[in-house]
Amino acid sequence: MNVFQYEFAIRALIAALVIGLTAPALGIYLVQRRMSLIGDGVGHVALTGVGVGLLLNQSPILTAMLVAAAGAVAIELIRERGRTSGDLALAILFYGGIAGGVMLVGLSSNRSNAALMSYLFGSLNTTSPTDLVVIVGLGAVLLAAMLVLRPALFAVCQDEEYAKVSGLPVRALNLLLAVTTAVTVTIAMRTVGLLLISAMMVVPVATAQQVTRGFRSTMALAMGVGLLAAVAGVWLAGQVNTAPGATIVVLAIAAFLAVALGAALRRTLHRRSLPATTRPTAELEPPDVVLER
Repeated sequence: MNVFQYEFAIRALIAALVIGLTAPALGIYLVQRRMSLIGDGVGHVALTGVGVGLLLNQSPILTAMLVAAAGAVAIELIRERGRTSGDLALAILFYGGIAGGVMLVGLSSNRSNAALMSYLFGSLNTTSPTDLVVIVGLGAVLLAAMLVLRPALFAVCQDEEYAKVSGLPVRALNLLLAVTTAVTVTIAMRTVGLLLISAMMVVPVATAQQVTRGFRSTMALAMGVGLLAAVAGVWLAGQVNTAPGATIVVLAIAAFLAVALGAALRRTLHRRSLPATTRPTAELEPPDVVLER
């Protein structure tokens, strides 16, 4: 059965393609900064924004974006000033965001579990034309920013002190990354889901790093992996009737495992093909520290 003969499936595919392209483009900077889990933290805070929107009968997407952006900026300022460690700040985002979101959703008039689950894990099949316009518009802006500012963002992620000496606006660029993370999480809320979007930021990048060395090539391959996982995930979800967001993430992880195993096998075969005299040998321990039997 061709699932793409239906209009809702076409909208779902376009939305998934946008997320599959933009999430790795942003995620590569987060991976370089060793902040791979910030997407999860911002996603939990965005859930609080969803609860605020439902409680006040406002657009959950708008309130989620505002609350997530505020949370991301706050965590970046805390990290910059060094008042608490990065993992502790992320833990506060995790627990406070999810607890506040569930509590506010429970207080709102829309208390159905289906509504909450659609934001947590995505609901591609219910993507409306309005949702699609917002996703495509914001996705295009995010992708343009990540590509145009790539040299400056790369410098900041590699060495902030060097970037400051070079005259780059380090704080502004760090805040830009924080805000774009919040926006990416928000636009992915209706597609992949708040709890799964971080995987699309990190897993394609980790996959590309197995076979590439340069930053530009890693970024390009990660975006390609994200696109492939998005297309295959939407198609497979339509065939086997599974959640599209979860299917996309599972396929992305499967691609990572396949590439990682292939890279390991290639390295093993390469070492075995070398002459015995050129093979790397393990360093022996000094005699004075060798354990006696």
